[in-house]
Amino acid sequence: MARYIGKEMSRVDGIAKVTGKAKYAAEFKVPNLAYGFIVTSTIAKGTIKAIDTAEALRAPGTIRILTHENYPKLAATAFCGLDSATSTERIMAPFPALQSNKIVFNMQPIALVLAETFEQARYAARLVRATYTEEKSVTRVEDVLDKAYDPPRSAPKPRGNPAAALATAPVKIEAVYTIPIEHHNPMEPHGAIAFWEKDNLKIFDKTQGVNVVHEHLTAAFSLPPENVSVTSPFVGGAFGSSLRPNYYPALVAVASREIKRPVKLVYTRTQMFTGHGYRPYTWQKVILGAERDGKLTVMIHEAIKNASTFKDWTDGTTEFTRPLYACPNADTPNKIVKTDLTTPESMRAPGAVSGMFALECAMDELAYALKIDPLELRLINFTDVDPDSGKPYSSKALRECYRLGAEKFGWKNRNSEPRSMRDGRLLVGWGMATGVWGAFQRPASARITLKSDGTAHVASATADIGPGTYTVMTLIAAEYLGLPAEKVKFELGDTKFPSAPVQGGSFTTASVGSAIYESAQNIRRKLLALANKDAASPLKTAKIEDVEMLDGKLQIKDDSSRSINISELMRRNNLSELVDIHEAKPSPEREKYATGAHGAQFVEVKVDPDVGTVYVTRAIEVSACGKIMNPKTSHSQEIGGVVWGIGMALQEATEIDHRYGRIMNPNLQHYHVPVNADILSIETIFVEEDDKIVNPLGVKGMGELGMVGIPAAIANAVFHATGKCIRELPITPDKLL
Repeated sequence: MARYIGKEMSRVDGIAKVTGKAKYAAEFKVPNLAYGFIVTSTIAKGTIKAIDTAEALRAPGTIRILTHENYPKLAATAFCGLDSATSTERIMAPFPALQSNKIVFNMQPIALVLAETFEQARYAARLVRATYTEEKSVTRVEDVLDKAYDPPRSAPKPRGNPAAALATAPVKIEAVYTIPIEHHNPMEPHGAIAFWEKDNLKIFDKTQGVNVVHEHLTAAFSLPPENVSVTSPFVGGAFGSSLRPNYYPALVAVASREIKRPVKLVYTRTQMFTGHGYRPYTWQKVILGAERDGKLTVMIHEAIKNASTFKDWTDGTTEFTRPLYACPNADTPNKIVKTDLTTPESMRAPGAVSGMFALECAMDELAYALKIDPLELRLINFTDVDPDSGKPYSSKALRECYRLGAEKFGWKNRNSEPRSMRDGRLLVGWGMATGVWGAFQRPASARITLKSDGTAHVASATADIGPGTYTVMTLIAAEYLGLPAEKVKFELGDTKFPSAPVQGGSFTTASVGSAIYESAQNIRRKLLALANKDAASPLKTAKIEDVEMLDGKLQIKDDSSRSINISELMRRNNLSELVDIHEAKPSPEREKYATGAHGAQFVEVKVDPDVGTVYVTRAIEVSACGKIMNPKTSHSQEIGGVVWGIGMALQEATEIDHRYGRIMNPNLQHYHVPVNADILSIETIFVEEDDKIVNPLGVKGMGELGMVGIPAAIANAVFHATGKCIRELPITPDKLL
């Protein structure tokens, strides 16, 4: 019997990926291709006085060089915030490359060299000479903290009376925590191929949402929507770096139009550090007040992050921490400052992992001040309702996550005294933290084509940036169409398919999966109506809720003897296929509840006291994120989140020379991320929740959730091991010596 949900399934696109059959944006074969190479600025702020391309134009193979002097002016609406038709969130527009001589960040694109080969374009790019009028740049957040302001997406008003509560709190702690800029470094560099057929633009792009790139390009070139086609079937990692259109799709489209032939443009690894967004530098102050029994009376959590001078941008740093604990008085300002850097962008678990690092470290500091076990302190302040609205959670199995994680980890054996646990000469520390993410759902559409030969084609313009979207959508369709998975073909990543939101925020399965589920129900209704046209139908008296599709049959759920072969039914009605296009939207029922996904993280570290190196020797991640569709890929997601959390805690940092506003480590040699030797024991566990309020499938976001509490848990474990409270990430050996 074909039942798939909750069972392990290997990736349906796995063979294509390991054999090279899967085509990424820059791998499509297009005849008569020209190659582009971007020239970038050497200053962070100022204007271009002159740009000399004469020598570069004489270089072998050079076709054209585009600069602000000869680049066409594109429609300004293409560079404003787009109210995307595919998302309820505002999608940021890209930086307007080559639209003026103004320099607003270091390594800003100032020219695009086009040549017959990539090597020729790269060589000619080195011959382009620019001179500047330079201005003093500001890239250090601490230098402009006093200029912080509320962005359009600002924090809610204070809850209760935080100032009065703080004045009378018996126990208080106050601390400042900082997180450096961190950069996306997916394996696949960003890139695109564009070509024109008369007035029709076709582009292959690395993107998390073909629809938002489509909107950007139709606006940029003032084209009818039907004249622009965007394709992105495979993405080699993105994690937020391609949520908004980046600046290169317009560049490559203009270039193709100018030279009247297809053009390919791919970032170098260095260019990826200013070619898209990043996790912003985040300065946070947390003040907690509590009774001596551990009950929180006040929480003040202030966050200030950098944005650019040309775009406001913020994440929900304090939005995620505000509702976590039962605290009657709270203030959570969430501000930004302008810096002469590129605009930040969402990076896996945006806001949540940053905010939880500060709050959960502060909770441990409070626990030590109160002499209460850190886990016990969190249980004392547990809440089943949203403290602001008073709404109950549709489901919240966080208590069980705490219990199960503590039991598996052996938390009861923890000696609470710092520096009290050792493994030979190594200091041992045990830390824990809480993770939280949303149970989001966005409007999304899908098309199901059920064919009389017993196969189905399913399509949606969603993306797959790596979590296994091809597989889970195939699984959902197979489950509810009652077909073997190998007879279901799911396609995505093309604007010719029904509209879907960007893949981000861990809402793709909830959104697109719900569209597929509901479309399958529509197919079932159509089949039952066809069956009941026959007076002798065994389903004549059945209601829609009484029947199911299973093993190629439409049958009574509790009586499989009353069934009709679906293929025969379609052929009898002269139907080669049944088609349903459906848009799923969040249910109004959700508005009655608070929703969210939660988790608990328990970490063991071992610290070498002589050299300050930190090893994460054990990590247990327990997640409550609704119904698990495919345990195999779900565990993989959580393991990946833990690894990323280890990198954030111990290694990742974008280093900037603030004298020049220039990134000093824009490569994988000097921008450190975890390697296999850094990763030891990771165990991921799910506590499933039965929650049909969040969406018909009962799924919640897990891709972000897996890393949210990890940096805080590691920092707390390091304090337990060493007695040193490191409030500045990453926790490098120099900070422990």
